Amino acid sequence: MLSRLKQLLSSTITRRSYDGAAGGRRWRGAGAMRTPFAASLAARGPLSARARYLTANNALASAGAEAWSSALVGTGIRPTSTHPDPAFRTAAASSWESWTDRADLDEAGDLYALQALAAKRLVVDGEAFAVLSHAEDGELRIRLLDAEQIDPTMTRELGGGARIVAGVEFDASGRRVAYHILRDRPGLPLMSALDAVRVPASDVIHLFKPEIPGQVRGVSWLAPIILRLRELDEAHDAQLVRQKVAALMAGFVVDPNGDHGGLNGERDHQGNLDGGLEPGTLKILEPGQDIRFSDPAKVGAEVIDFLRVTAKEIAAGLGVPASVITGDYADANYSSLRAELVTFRRRVEALQHNVLVFQMCRPIWRRFVTAEILAGRLAAPAFEQHPEQYLAARWITPRNDWVDPAKDVSAEVEAISNGLMSRRQAVEGRGISVEELDEEIAADRQRESALGLDFKGLGNKS
Repeated sequence: MLSRLKQLLSSTITRRSYDGAAGGRRWRGAGAMRTPFAASLAARGPLSARARYLTANNALASAGAEAWSSALVGTGIRPTSTHPDPAFRTAAASSWESWTDRADLDEAGDLYALQALAAKRLVVDGEAFAVLSHAEDGELRIRLLDAEQIDPTMTRELGGGARIVAGVEFDASGRRVAYHILRDRPGLPLMSALDAVRVPASDVIHLFKPEIPGQVRGVSWLAPIILRLRELDEAHDAQLVRQKVAALMAGFVVDPNGDHGGLNGERDHQGNLDGGLEPGTLKILEPGQDIRFSDPAKVGAEVIDFLRVTAKEIAAGLGVPASVITGDYADANYSSLRAELVTFRRRVEALQHNVLVFQMCRPIWRRFVTAEILAGRLAAPAFEQHPEQYLAARWITPRNDWVDPAKDVSAEVEAISNGLMSRRQAVEGRGISVEELDEEIAADRQRESALGLDFKGLGNKS
């Protein structure tokens, strides 16, 4: 009996320890996600389809996707070789920049355009795919794929512990070994049969933000706000229709005699008068006639505030500053903008290096350098003995514009002077390599000297 009482007391304390885990009327009908792995696979398709629709039709969703793509990639994430030999670093940089224009197998843009498109699909679809191949001369080529080309319906056991999950093949140890890719993009006119081709994982770039351990496919970044976006669309439509209907109804004529109340115009079969008063008109009404003008309903301040708060909620759910997607800077000041941007840029930097660089940029660089060395276009005498020296790189992300350039530059100069920041860090924070900058400065100085130019002190002359 005593043991049973202890169990009851223990279970009662456990139930009451966390309100979020409690039951009862307050939690009746509440949602729960017990198996996030299965939930992500099941929700991936509907979420991406709805996110694509909203991005194409909703201004906030479109602005949010473009904001993320611009922040993550901008004009491109560029590598700079860290090989100890300056000659190899220079040759690799020159070869890379020359190749970027030919990188896209579809010839729709350069490598950095591919990065930007992949980043946008990462936000909207939750993932982006690309296949690596080689031209006849061994040069690397890249083709972006539609996320639906990786057959989401293909899930089965292969025996011996190997399996295919949503088009991704795993070996017995759980390592990705291949992707099963449909030959044609779904929806392509005159497309062939939907048969899949097995492509080794080493030839496939799979870009997605992992949310749970062991996640197989990506989930749209719009997932937390899809319902809000739809409801906000409906709220805006309702307010617009309300204002339109109110504005169309100019007034009402009370006319016992049925002669339009003395107003000019033709009356249709529904009793609507096509005509009205001209500017400056003085109208004398007969006894019993009256004109009552409508008082159109106005969108109240509480409605505007509610819509603004909802837009901010959507921005928070997407992880971008509200002013970026709404264009509303009415309540912004220097401090609030700076605080907002610092938080956003910290998030951007983490995603750039943990997702884009690791999953996309780094594999492309390593494949490119290897292909160029094997083709003899890059000299690498000790490549077989020390491949990592040739494949290692530092990644330069696009520069961030400042809210107040004068203050930020002064802060950087002071940090460099006091040894709190290297000049390389400051320069690469602007999206260029310090080697390129130094070469350009040296070339400028040499040209100025040859032409007898002197720009020093010009800024202090009145």
